[in-house]
Amino acid sequence: MGVKGLTSLLQHNSQIYQDIPFKDSKLVVDGRILASHLYFTADLDQNHGGEYQAYQAQVQAFFTALADCRIRPYVVMDRSLATSDRTTERVQRAHDAALTGRRTGILPILSRLVFDQTLSDMNVPLAKCIGEADCELAALASEWRCPVLSKDSDFFIFNLPAGLLHLDHFRWDAVSADSIPCKQYTTSRFCTVFNITPELLPVFASLAGNDDIDREVRWARFLPAGRQEETSWTAGLEGLLIWLTRFRTAEETLTAAMALPGMSQQALTEVRRAMLEYRLPSSSLRGFFSEGTVPSLPPEMTGVPHWVRARMVRGDLGSNILNVLKHRNLSDGIQVERSDLQSSSLTSQPIRQVYYRLLLGQGGDGVMEVDRVSQDIVGIEVQPVVQGAAQTLRLDSLPQADPAVRLQVCLETLGVKEETLEGVPAPLRLPVAVTCYWLRMASPEPDLMLLKALLKVMVQGELNRREGSDTDWQGNTIHTIQPLDCDVAHSFNQWQACLKNASELNLLLCMPLPKPHFAWILASHLYLTANLDQNHGGEYQAYQAQVQAFFRALADCGIRPYVVMDRSLATSDRTTDRVQRAHDAALTGRRTGILPILIRAMLVCPWSAAVTAVTTFSPLASVLLFSL
Repeated sequence: MGVKGLTSLLQHNSQIYQDIPFKDSKLVVDGRILASHLYFTADLDQNHGGEYQAYQAQVQAFFTALADCRIRPYVVMDRSLATSDRTTERVQRAHDAALTGRRTGILPILSRLVFDQTLSDMNVPLAKCIGEADCELAALASEWRCPVLSKDSDFFIFNLPAGLLHLDHFRWDAVSADSIPCKQYTTSRFCTVFNITPELLPVFASLAGNDDIDREVRWARFLPAGRQEETSWTAGLEGLLIWLTRFRTAEETLTAAMALPGMSQQALTEVRRAMLEYRLPSSSLRGFFSEGTVPSLPPEMTGVPHWVRARMVRGDLGSNILNVLKHRNLSDGIQVERSDLQSSSLTSQPIRQVYYRLLLGQGGDGVMEVDRVSQDIVGIEVQPVVQGAAQTLRLDSLPQADPAVRLQVCLETLGVKEETLEGVPAPLRLPVAVTCYWLRMASPEPDLMLLKALLKVMVQGELNRREGSDTDWQGNTIHTIQPLDCDVAHSFNQWQACLKNASELNLLLCMPLPKPHFAWILASHLYLTANLDQNHGGEYQAYQAQVQAFFRALADCGIRPYVVMDRSLATSDRTTDRVQRAHDAALTGRRTGILPILIRAMLVCPWSAAVTAVTTFSPLASVLLFSL
């Protein structure tokens, strides 16, 4: 669905919109469009993993503005991520962003998790549709006689009593007199401007949306003399609208269309089928929002347990579950990385295999994962994995299963023992377990600099959350157009993919590990932009401050560290490779991972009575320096 070029046509006919102050009303919100719109219009980082805390603040500010104007939002989102989201064009844009540093409109992979969690924290009503949300949004708005907030061109066609509030003109950040200035679109004004009957709008959209018909008929030939050779999409739409003024009913129009050169019976059948998509059904979500009634599933999904259905509609089971259950396919999004590197989602594939086993049971076909290989989009069949404690669980009885068994499945999947997480603050247990998994599974092996940056920002983020403090970077990022450190970015992308898939597995297991506060632990642009000298003898004072800050943060969280170090420097540490890297650093000024010589001595200095030093082995000193 969707009418290409229609938004541009309306921009050239702005009299169709009516300026109104909006307040004291229900509002049906296109959640997928809003989530992207708020991120991109806030001028946030796209290339360094995302600016999730600033994004959370933006989402909070938006819904706070609605509440201040007594607007009651009901957010509806698509359940599934279409496979078209992994197009070759998107892969190329992600590749270009990685090489040049330019922002190319790639939404960070965990932004939807942050969006959903923020709405939950603010008690904003949210429902996720079984399929396409457009018809459900329109049906709900029609029954409630309130507007839809979106910028999807399909809402220019649906006959909505209160019309569409176009998101690009919804000035929620300029509240005046307890109302939001905005522009309202109604089909009646559209039909008045273009002199067609409302009944013809679905015909218009269906004819305009068929590329084959447009090529054969060339609607622009119905434009006034002097414009008939124009080739733009808007010219074609204008020509089609002029042709439609000759008719009053849909049947009369379709009969006349058959007489046009190049029109076939097959094309007309496709048009009739497309027109049906604009017929509004009864809303399946009205009862959900008002009474908590869970909508029914399609016939092919009748075997899905009620508890799964209920949590799926509430948005409590992640974004992938419907595609796996209904279509046995999955597309997990594109991240900014060089296309000659392997897809970052491969690292978390073993997590998804356990997820598939819990959802689909034993036997049957695998799940077709849509992913990239180099710059090509391919389908890869991935089989569910049955192992360990997961073999004892059934989907229909998961909520009643022993919590210890559900935790065991989660930890076995991540390769972490329960005692490893002892002393770790509850909101950080899943991210720490994911980090352990990522250290084992990532390819190539993660840089110690990134590991320490992850630990530092996770701990500091949790401290900030507990204290209710703001952060210096929130919404104030200075964007520089320069290429990424592609290896570090690729490694961090793998970590984000692992966290996303592990979070969805944890949700399916009814949260044996507490749900993380994503926005607070995901200050990822800090992970990828931290910096300290390695090539000019070392920045020992800054390093000392970093060591002190690290252990204070642990102490503040009640974590008791025991530092283990090797007494000697192995001869293998003086490899030809290290000599070459030191030489390159001296010539070029680039940091090549050479640890300044006095760092080990500084680390064992007594900086805190809370730290016990034992003489065996630990990479902590390297971690602390290279993460800065």
